[in-house]
Amino acid sequence: MKVLDFPLIKITISFLFGILISYYCQPSLNVSLVFLGFSTIIFCISFFLSIKNKKANIFFGINSYFISFSVGVCVLLFHTDTFDKSNYTHSKIVFEEPQFITFTLREKLKSNDYNDRYIGLINNIDYKVYSGRIIVNIQRDSLKNPLIIGNIIKVKTSLQKTVSNKNPNQFDYSEYLANKQIYAQLYCKKSEIKISRTITKDIWYYSGRLHLTILKNLESAHFNKDEMNVALALILGQQQEISADIIKDYQYSGATHVLSVSGLHVGFIMLFIMFILKPIPNTRKGSAIKLISILISLAGFAVISGLSPSVLRSVVMFSFVAIGNHLRRSGNIYHTLLVSILLILLFEPYFLFDVGFQLSYLALFFIVWLQPELDKIWNPKNKFILYIWNALTVSFAAQIGTLPLCLYYFHQFPGLFFVTNIIILPVLSFIMIAGIIVMLFAIFKSPPEILIYIFEKSIYILNLLIHYVASFESFVIQGISFNFYHLITLYLVIISAAMWSKKPSYKKLIIVFTTIILFQSALIYTKREISNQKELIVYNVKKNSLISKRNGKNITLFASDTTSDKSTKSNIFNSYLVGNFGVLNQSQQLKNVLFFNEHKISIIDSTGIYESRIKPDILILTQSPKINLDRILTELDPKIIIADGSNSYALQKIWQISCEKKNIPFHATAEKGFYRLN
Repeated sequence: MKVLDFPLIKITISFLFGILISYYCQPSLNVSLVFLGFSTIIFCISFFLSIKNKKANIFFGINSYFISFSVGVCVLLFHTDTFDKSNYTHSKIVFEEPQFITFTLREKLKSNDYNDRYIGLINNIDYKVYSGRIIVNIQRDSLKNPLIIGNIIKVKTSLQKTVSNKNPNQFDYSEYLANKQIYAQLYCKKSEIKISRTITKDIWYYSGRLHLTILKNLESAHFNKDEMNVALALILGQQQEISADIIKDYQYSGATHVLSVSGLHVGFIMLFIMFILKPIPNTRKGSAIKLISILISLAGFAVISGLSPSVLRSVVMFSFVAIGNHLRRSGNIYHTLLVSILLILLFEPYFLFDVGFQLSYLALFFIVWLQPELDKIWNPKNKFILYIWNALTVSFAAQIGTLPLCLYYFHQFPGLFFVTNIIILPVLSFIMIAGIIVMLFAIFKSPPEILIYIFEKSIYILNLLIHYVASFESFVIQGISFNFYHLITLYLVIISAAMWSKKPSYKKLIIVFTTIILFQSALIYTKREISNQKELIVYNVKKNSLISKRNGKNITLFASDTTSDKSTKSNIFNSYLVGNFGVLNQSQQLKNVLFFNEHKISIIDSTGIYESRIKPDILILTQSPKINLDRILTELDPKIIIADGSNSYALQKIWQISCEKKNIPFHATAEKGFYRLN
C-alpha cells in the first residue's frame, strides 16, 4: 500500500505545514485572513474549471493543498488566546498589584508539597469581564473543605507571569504552558478565598463529580493507596497522586506509556465492549446498535477520565475506527488516522506541539505500516510463541517509530523495553478488563471486596514486575545527545529503509544510502559546529554557585561547594552537557578570578574578598557577600555585574540600585535566567 499516494495525506501535510508556519512565524491575523480569502476564491475557480475541463484537475489539486495550508495558518491563530482582547494578558495592572479576581476551577493537577494545584478559567478581574486559563496554586492547610471542579472562587491577589527556564537546555515550562494557552499563575491561601454558592455545572463538573464518586467508593473498599493511584492512572489516566518512585520505575523499564491512557488502553476498552456486544447479530440494525453503543461507551469513558487530551485523542481515533468498521471500510486504516488527526487539530491545533500527541500517532502509524512486515519474518505454529512474537513485532514497530522522537525529547533509551512489553501485556490485559468492571461498580457503589482484592493484587504484581525490570539500570542508556538535525535525518533513514525492505529495488537502495549519508552529515556538521564554540555560563542555582567554561565539547565546571548535593548538578549541569554534546573534563572549586576569551572575571563570594589589582570586565557576586558595592564599583569599574541565584533577594535589589546609579548593566539570574558569555 503506497501511503503517500493518498490525496488525504497531502492535504493533511499541507494543513500541518500551515500550523507550523503560523506557530513559528506568527503572522498577523488580518494578513492570514486575507490570505485565506484569496486561496478560497482561487480554490472555487479551480473547482469549477476542473468540472468543465479535466486538464484543470492538476490546478484544482494544487489549490486544494494551498487552501489546506491557509486553513492551518488561520486555525492556530484563532485558537491563540492572546489575540482575544478580553484575555487577561491585556490587563497589565493585574500583574503589578493585587486585584479582585474571579475564576472557575476547571481541572485538578498534581499537587506539590506546598500547594493544591488546579487549572482555572478567569471570569473577571476587578469586576471587569476577562477570560483565559491560569494555574491556580492554593496553599495546603488542615481545613477540611475540599474544592471541587466547577467552584467559582473570588480572591484579591495578583497574577504572576510564567517565566521561561532559568538554566540552559532545560525543559521550558513556560512554553509548555503557553501551548496550553496558560500564561500566568495565581498563589493564595484557603483562608483568603471566597467560594461562591453557585457552581458552574458543565461537562467538566459532572466529570469531576463522577471521578470523585469513584475515588470515594474505592477508598471505602480499603483499596491500597499505591495500587489505587496506579489503577486510576491505568484506567482513567489520572496520574496526579502516583509516587515519584513508581513513575521512575515505569520510565526506566520503558513502560511510561502504560501510565498514560492512550490508544492501547482505549483499544482494550473497545475490544471489551465489542466482546460484550458479540451476541447481537451483524444485521443492519444490529450493527447500528453496536456502533451507537461503542460510541456512547467511549464518550462515557472520556467523561469519567476527566476529558484529558490524551484520552480525547484516543477516543476520537477509535470512534473513527468503529465508524469505519460499521461502514465496512476498516481496510483503510490510514484514512482513519488522517481524519482523526485533522479533526483533532481543527479544534485543538496546539496538540500538534504536545509530545504525547506526536508519540501516539507515530506509534500507531508505524504499528499499522511496519508491524505486518515484521510479522511476516517468522510464523511460529505454537500459539504461545506466536503471542510472544506478535507482542515483540508490535513493540518493535512502535519503538522504531518513536525512537528518534524519544531521543530528541528525553535523551534516554530503555534497553529492556521489549522485555517489559512481553512481561506486562498479559498482566495488563487482565488488569484492563478487571479495572473496567471495578470502575463500573465504583460509579454506583463500593465494589465487592473479592473484586478489589483481585484487582489490587494484579496491580501489585504489575508494579513488582516493572520494578524488577527497572532495577537493571545499566540497560537504561541516559544522557544521549540528540538534536533536531539528527531527528529529521534519522527518520529519513528509518522510513527509506522500511520502504526498501518492503519492495527492494535499486532506486530505493540508493535512497537508503543517501539518507544514511545525510544522517552522517548531520553528525559531522554538529561535531564541527560544537568544536568551534566557546562560552562561559553562570547558572541560576539557589544554594550552590555553578559556573562552567566550554571550549568545543570540553567543559570545566566551577562550584562554590563541590561536595553539595549531586542531584542539583545532574538536573542543571547535566542538561547543559547533554544539550551541547559536552564532556566534563574537570570540576574545580570556584576561584576569585577567572579568565575567559580575553575577558577578566572577578568573583566575590560570602567572604567578601576580591583581587583589587585586577580591573575585571565582569564582576560576579555569589553567596550574599556583605560588601559596599558602591565603593567596589568605583574601585574596579567593571562593565557588567552578575548576581547568581545564591544571593538573597533583598541584597540583589540594593545592588541593582547601585548599578543604576553608575549606569552599569546588572544581570540577576533569579530574574533574567542564566548568563552566557561567548
